[in-house]
Amino acid sequence: MELQTSLKNTAAKKIKLDFKESKYATGRRKRSIAKVWIKKGTGLIHVNGKKMQEYFKRPVHQIIVLRPLELSNVASAYDVRASVKGGGLSGQAGAIIHGISRALVLHDLNLKTTLKKEKLTTRDSRVVERKKYGHKKARRSFQFSKR
Repeated sequence: MELQTSLKNTAAKKIKLDFKESKYATGRRKRSIAKVWIKKGTGLIHVNGKKMQEYFKRPVHQIIVLRPLELSNVASAYDVRASVKGGGLSGQAGAIIHGISRALVLHDLNLKTTLKKEKLTTRDSRVVERKKYGHKKARRSFQFSKR
């Protein structure tokens, strides 16, 4: 009985965000894909239903996510809702950056030059190189003995 009430409380605490008048963009980095909605607001950022500080514990990731908003001087002017999956936390932060910057450009075309100058609207195509047969890893080979 106690378990059911605690489940109901967590369901009630889930954040409901209204993003009807918003712009949508997709961001990608490594294996991560982020769906990002952006609208005029007070500067709240939610990732997968949690506040950004709860989802990204490391300050480095928090700074990375805020970068496109701070570069365009609109950090407290927009609310961001992101749904991200795949990869690790660094890849997810990179995917959110890409999505936020693309959504900002859709919302205000004047921001395109500042974000493009910092290469935030371009997808970072670097991914892990695949392992080759006859090798230990992608490039590392097995130890070779002459004699």
